[in-house]
Amino acid sequence: MLTREAMRTLKLTVAVASLAAGLAHAGWAQSAPQAAVVPAGEEAVDPYTQTNANAGAAPFEGTAMLESFHGRDGISRIVDDLVERVQVDARISEIFKASDFVRLRRTLKEQFCYILNGGCDYSGRDMAAMHEDHGVAVKEFAALVELLQDSMTREGVAFPAQNRFLAKLAPMKRDVVVR
Repeated sequence: MLTREAMRTLKLTVAVASLAAGLAHAGWAQSAPQAAVVPAGEEAVDPYTQTNANAGAAPFEGTAMLESFHGRDGISRIVDDLVERVQVDARISEIFKASDFVRLRRTLKEQFCYILNGGCDYSGRDMAAMHEDHGVAVKEFAALVELLQDSMTREGVAFPAQNRFLAKLAPMKRDVVVR
């Protein structure tokens, strides 16, 4: 068992390594995901297999959808807005109360970027494993979709592009909803 000081040193070492890796890549996980590195500000998680298959959907062909979402910057704004909304929405905030919001933001940005064919890799867990202990009900899933739609609308994503994106995400419902 590590002492408190040893744990702080380990966390600092991981944070510095993560920062260096991030600066080297200058983007969101464009290279193969690194299983051993915990990005700065994130809580450590149990090991899992990192693969783009965990994103829950195959990417769109071409760049039209990515352009509809205003590229990576648009994805970032959508995810930031969505994460802010889920934290305060009384319908679903309880589900997210124990979440690592730093990790949630990063992995949602990676997932959306991967699915929108923005050249990113997804380093998060698979949808079933990620949500198995959250106890998400159908009405809570619907509330999350509503908040995502609101965030996409605020970004100026056209309604047809929103629908195409939501159609890609819809099959994940079976892995997310557990009650």
